Amino acid sequence: MTADRRPAWEEPAGPVGKAAKGVTLFVVVAVVIVPLYSIVLTSFSTQAAINRAGGMVTVPGELTVEAYRQIFTNQLITHSLLVSLAITAVGTLLSMVVSVLCAYGLSRPGTFAHRTILMFLVVTMFFSGGLIPSFLIVTALGGYGRYWTMVLPAAVSVFNILVLRGFFAGTATELLDAARIDGAGEWRILWSVVMPTSRAVLAVITLFYAVGYWNSFFNALLYLPDNGQWPLQMVLYTYTLQGSQMPGTGTTGTGQYAGHQVIAQLSLQMAVVTLTLIPILVAYPFVQRHFTKGMLLGAIKG
Repeated sequence: MTADRRPAWEEPAGPVGKAAKGVTLFVVVAVVIVPLYSIVLTSFSTQAAINRAGGMVTVPGELTVEAYRQIFTNQLITHSLLVSLAITAVGTLLSMVVSVLCAYGLSRPGTFAHRTILMFLVVTMFFSGGLIPSFLIVTALGGYGRYWTMVLPAAVSVFNILVLRGFFAGTATELLDAARIDGAGEWRILWSVVMPTSRAVLAVITLFYAVGYWNSFFNALLYLPDNGQWPLQMVLYTYTLQGSQMPGTGTTGTGQYAGHQVIAQLSLQMAVVTLTLIPILVAYPFVQRHFTKGMLLGAIKG
């Protein structure tokens, strides 16, 4: 290989390579978009359109918003939506505070027993007490039927702490030394130096925590017996995956059978699924530009 020749992976793709990339991207996008399109379309479809399609609708037919009207007038679903939003907001804030403080402490070489603490954290990634001991501990602490069980048992992710630690450890020492010369303490260094230079990884980890809390339902299954306390994902699990009849569903005021038509249960289920997807679809574009940079730099610097 001559000195001025670039490696093969840096050479511009030929016509065949470009065509292969285009086909691959099209297939990947189709695999993601088509199911979402079918879910949203089914949520707006009538029972007759669903019957003709034999299930999920892919070709638009008769459209209706009755499923969404029923959802937003259903006290169970509106309350579960508020519960999910509150759990996501409080849980993400708590997890980020704990993770940032822990990661920053572990990233400073002079921190007391930081290697020992790091070792214990890493061990928990591979070994845990199991479901039954966790359930017994939470219930012994009075958590059964309490909302805090949706936050505290999952408040810390060791993986996220390690990513943050790797990024914080790579902060330029010149910036830290300059801040110390100016009289800044550790709290001021963290807030004014480390965090502003770590916006990319902080945005990504915040997204990870928020998606985790928004999608969580297993702790609700264990610790929240009253469906009036359920988050939206638990409602989705119960009335979509298990196929149970959703409380409060009934008939619309118009229809083709003697003036009444039962709202399609599948349409209701897909409307709930669509409702759970909206916050993530709204939040992701604001974080997407940080995603690759944050994760790659955190991994490389670690």
